[in-house]
Amino acid sequence: MERTVLHLDLDTFFVSVERLVNPSLEGKPVIVGGMGDRGVVSTCSYEARRFGVHSAMPMRMAKQLCSQAVFIRGDMELYSRYSRLVTEIIADSAPVYEKMSIDEHYLDLTGMDRFHNCQLWSHELRQKIIRETGLPISFGLSENKTVAKIATGEAKPNGEKQVPVPYINSFLDPLSIHKIPMAGVKTCALLHSMGVDTIGVLRQLPSIAVVQVLGKHGMDLWKKANGHDSTPVCPYQERKSISKERTFEQDTIDVVAIKHYLARMVESLGFDLRSQHKLAGCVTVKIRYSNFDTHDMQQRIPYTAFDHVLRDVVNGIFDRLYNRRMMIRLVGVRLSELVNGMPQLALFDDNIELTQLYAAMDKIKRRFGEQSVHLVAG
Repeated sequence: MERTVLHLDLDTFFVSVERLVNPSLEGKPVIVGGMGDRGVVSTCSYEARRFGVHSAMPMRMAKQLCSQAVFIRGDMELYSRYSRLVTEIIADSAPVYEKMSIDEHYLDLTGMDRFHNCQLWSHELRQKIIRETGLPISFGLSENKTVAKIATGEAKPNGEKQVPVPYINSFLDPLSIHKIPMAGVKTCALLHSMGVDTIGVLRQLPSIAVVQVLGKHGMDLWKKANGHDSTPVCPYQERKSISKERTFEQDTIDVVAIKHYLARMVESLGFDLRSQHKLAGCVTVKIRYSNFDTHDMQQRIPYTAFDHVLRDVVNGIFDRLYNRRMMIRLVGVRLSELVNGMPQLALFDDNIELTQLYAAMDKIKRRFGEQSVHLVAG
């Protein structure tokens, strides 16, 4: 059976949310990120992009390129709330969906065309999201994730694009190789040095030649250039959480020691999140008392992968949960509502030192083990 995959992507998501809160920002160049000279751009409006501003750019450079822009420190709690609202609308309508990141979703509509026109159904879902949230959103509809995602990029801003199977190659061929998902800067630079600038040129190369130059990754890239991608849409509700537990050798009531162990769990889980390029949107703390009574409490949070943020949440939940003053046998932490995303999405601070610190610590942990370095509680 021919697959049908829909990709939905919220346009300049952080900027769109800010404009929803403050309509006077409409039509103006808007840049969201850290406000200090050491800050970085998280996202920017199309008006700001015309001046050469882009995400991950140092804020100092963005101010030089577009001094007339409105600069806004990001509010991850606000963005997380709208992200969940969009997901709830999709969950109410879609048979199978996968939340890929805070602002994009994949839906598997395979077989739906026996009952509905998939393009019309997708259009109506997009209109429902716009109507109920006020946020602009674009979609691409095609046979697989790769083509659907590229189609979404071509549909932006606030548009729709369907690419039927017979037209996949003619759609992809003239596009830049930079349009291929997961084609990194170094890979594209290497391909450019070989005279490969468009997807069509890459498609026409023998696959063995691409593999010889790029290794195993080259075969994946070549397949995508040919419009092939068998990656399934993984149901979001089945995405696994990550968790850690600690059973004490002797039951304890030492809160200081318990919080020490909780902090170590958080460090380990945070490292796992960042290694997998994921963010968590919900934290659960579990307590098992000496009489084996087990209680847990969860809290939704702005999406993050930073230890210090997670640690504060865990400590707050523990303080609310531990109210019996009985001996504790076991404690645990679970992180759920996992989405793809880099930690800097959750950082709208005045500098990038904290992000650099985490990157340095993670590098040491990967080389020497997780216990080789710890973040001291502030």
